[in-house]
Amino acid sequence: MAWFRYLLYFLLIALITWMLTQLEVVYPGSLRLQVFTGEGDVLGTSEFSPVEMIQPLILAVCGLLMCWVALNFPSQRPLAFPFGGLALAFLIRELDYFLDRYIADNLWQVLIGIAGALVIVYTYRHRRRLMIALARIWPSPGLALLFAGAAILFAFVRLVGHEPLWQSILGDDYRRLVKLAVEEFIELIGYLLWLVGTIEYTYQVRSMAEREPQAAAVRRRQTKLGRRT
Repeated sequence: MAWFRYLLYFLLIALITWMLTQLEVVYPGSLRLQVFTGEGDVLGTSEFSPVEMIQPLILAVCGLLMCWVALNFPSQRPLAFPFGGLALAFLIRELDYFLDRYIADNLWQVLIGIAGALVIVYTYRHRRRLMIALARIWPSPGLALLFAGAAILFAFVRLVGHEPLWQSILGDDYRRLVKLAVEEFIELIGYLLWLVGTIEYTYQVRSMAEREPQAAAVRRRQTKLGRRT
């Protein structure tokens, strides 16, 4: 029933995109992609946009799913832990504005540094188990989608969302709002691909775990029968 799951993914992405775009069309300005927070704020922020608010929710779901895999499937823990750590780092990065504004300045950088250090140390210490876990599950549609999401978030959006690019394209008509809109919607599709990849990875790990105990039980029964004969 893989086709049915992918149909649901398509409908989910289409529904979220349709709702956000129609919200802006019907109620202009409702996406709040450029909010000025004070007289000295000349750039504005998109942190109060519904697009931005959806992104931490997606990351939280991804992190929880990876945590569930790490807790319940030890063979995939060396792979699930780094992915969960990346989701946590992304989540902290998405909340940087609120962490700086309402808690402590540059707190998000400290938190990302801690999360990144834990992921690096864990990955290095369990690098052999990580390669074994990867070999057991590869090829994996979920990991392929995770890679696609990471390519969008780490590379594509950073280059396409670069402000000088839009200043060059629009020239005298440049408005930062256009750049913010493009950047945030590209980030959203990257996070949605990350979500779909995480769900598929979790489903594949669970399916593998359900098959492996049955095979082990069959081998044990055959061993016992062999001893009796």
